[in-house]
Order: sequence, then structure tokens, then C-alpha cells
Amino acid sequence: MAEEQAQEKTLPASPRRLEKARAEGRVPRSAELGTAFALLAALAALGWGGAELVQRLGALLGAGLRIERSTVFDTAALGERFASLALEALMVAAPVFATLILAGIAAPLAVGGWVLSGEALAPRFSRIDPLAGLGRIFSLHGLTELSKALGKALLFGAAAALFIWSHRDAAATLAAVALAPALGATGELLLGLLGALFAAAALVAAIDVPLQIWRYRSQLRMSMQELREETRETEGDPHLRARIRSQQREIARRRMMSEVPKADVVVTNPTHYAVALAYREGTHRAPTVLAKGAGEIAARIREIAARHEVPRLEAPPLARALYRHVEIGEEIPRSLYDAVALVLAWVFQVKRQRVAGGRVPAEPRELPVPAELDFDAGTAR
Repeated sequence: MAEEQAQEKTLPASPRRLEKARAEGRVPRSAELGTAFALLAALAALGWGGAELVQRLGALLGAGLRIERSTVFDTAALGERFASLALEALMVAAPVFATLILAGIAAPLAVGGWVLSGEALAPRFSRIDPLAGLGRIFSLHGLTELSKALGKALLFGAAAALFIWSHRDAAATLAAVALAPALGATGELLLGLLGALFAAAALVAAIDVPLQIWRYRSQLRMSMQELREETRETEGDPHLRARIRSQQREIARRRMMSEVPKADVVVTNPTHYAVALAYREGTHRAPTVLAKGAGEIAARIREIAARHEVPRLEAPPLARALYRHVEIGEEIPRSLYDAVALVLAWVFQVKRQRVAGGRVPAEPRELPVPAELDFDAGTAR
């Protein structure tokens, strides 16, 4: 049961999965939005310059119907004449074509944005597999697309029929009107028809865009197992990372232990904490912590210190304060200067006694450690 739940795709796509899909050229797209943009562009272009366009195209039509007799019998001249008229007609219609091209470029920006992916252009033989094609046709997605196409055709047909029916009287009078007024009235009717078709296309796009976004996100949903595998690929195996961290801690511990023989003194608690201090005049501004630890690490620090004859002082409040408030490699805070100064004075006496002999110096007691730095004096061991 737990395994089945781990395989169910109930989780939203991760940012990495979305990025990978985009790199493959898989983004939400709505053909209906492109249709609506194209109709809107055509409506805007014709509404803005439609009268001039009709006038210039009418002039071109008249010029094309008036051909001199000498030109008719000259094949080369006739070809140049038609080529010139075709080029002029293309230049007249160029603004409309440019507007449609801009609409086609802008439509993808509204949903999914532009995507430049070579993988989307790579050949896939599954696309030409007839069995796979039949499967797509009779799949739920294929039936949905068929239903959408039929509904769209009915909606567009109804919009066009309703407009034509509501303007049937105006269309019927065009036959009795002169050519110039008839062309103007026809242009207005065409603009109205485009407006009706655009309204239908906008309605279809308003339904299709959320549908395509939902379908895209549904296709990229992830199972718990897929999310775990992606996390493992992104961040590495948790067990491997734990091993690496353990090795890093071990290396840091060994490096720290190698500094213990260089210490001037090891302050203990007496058994739970151990902190190794060193002070080099001219190098250090203040005594520095070379190593510190609790439990087994503290025992190891004491062992190394004993082996290399590093003086050891049992001063629980100072050991606790150093362990809690000073990191390895840092200088001690000013609030501990007086206490550590007494300890270093004792260390100097111990080293001199080892060389010259004589009475063993007494360990300093009642070190001036601020109460706020001794964090667990009540449970000290």
C-alpha cells in the first residue's frame, strides 16, 4: 500500500522538473489563443487602415482590368505588367501581413513564453508510428480535442450566421449601390464579421488557456518516489553525504588534535570538558583556543596533553566558559583576560619549576570568571 502511494503522481512538479521540461521544448501552448490574437490583429489592421486598403486595392483592380492593346500582344510587357501589379498589391497588403506576423510572434509569450530548444526539433519516429497515431486519436486526449474542434466549429458558425442574419438587409442592398459605396459598405460588414469571429475566438481562448495550463501541470506531476530520486540526484545520496560529513569532522578532529602538543595549558572540568590554550607573544594579541571538546574528545585531548607534558589545570568554570563561548582558532574574550592571565602565570611557574626544580607551584583557585559565561555551573561534573 505504501509503495502504491509512493508511485501515485500527486505532487506538483518541482522547479528542476519544470526547467528540464522547458529545455526539452515542453511548455503550455494554446492554439486558440493564437487564433484570437490573429483575428484581433486583422481587426485592428483593417479597422485602422481598411478604407485606404480597399481604395488602393480597388485602384489596382481597375488598373489590372485596363490593359493597352499593344501590351496584350507583347508577352514580355504583359508579364512585367502583372508582376508590377502583384508587387504593388503585396506592398499595399504588407501592413496587414506584418500585423498578423507580430500577433503570431506575440501569442506564445502570453502562455509559456518563447522556447529555443533543439530537442523539440529532433526527429522522433514514434510520431510516424501508425499504431501510436491511432492510439492518440482514440485516446481520451484525442476525443477531448475532437469535441473541442466540433464545439469551436459550431460556435464560430453560429457567430457568423448570427451576424450575417442580423445584417441581411444591408447586404441585400449592396447590389443596387454604386461600386465605391458598395466597397465601403462591404468593408464595414467584413469588419463586423471579424469582430463577431474574434468574440467567439476570445471565448474559446478564455476556456482553452486555463485548460492547457492545467493539462501541462498534470502531465508533469510527480510521485513521492520521483521526488526522492530527484532530490538524491540534486543533493546526492543522503547516506553518502552523511559519510562525507563524518569524514570531514574526523579530518577536522585530527587537525585539532595535532595542535594540542603546541598548547601552553589544557583547562579541564575536570573530566567532561577540555580546552587547549596557547599564547605567543608578538604573534597573538590574546590567548587562543587551539582545541576543545567534551566527553571522549576531551579525554583524548587530556591524553595527548599528558603524553607531551602540557600542563593541565582543573578549573571547571573557566573550562565551561571557554568551551561554550570561544571557537577553535579564536582569541578569548576580554571578560576572560584576568582569569586566563592567572592561569598563564601559573603555567610559567610550572615550566620554570620543571627546569630549575623546587617546590611545585600551587594551582590558582577562585578564578574571576563572569557568572553569565559559566552556563551550567549547577550541573558541572
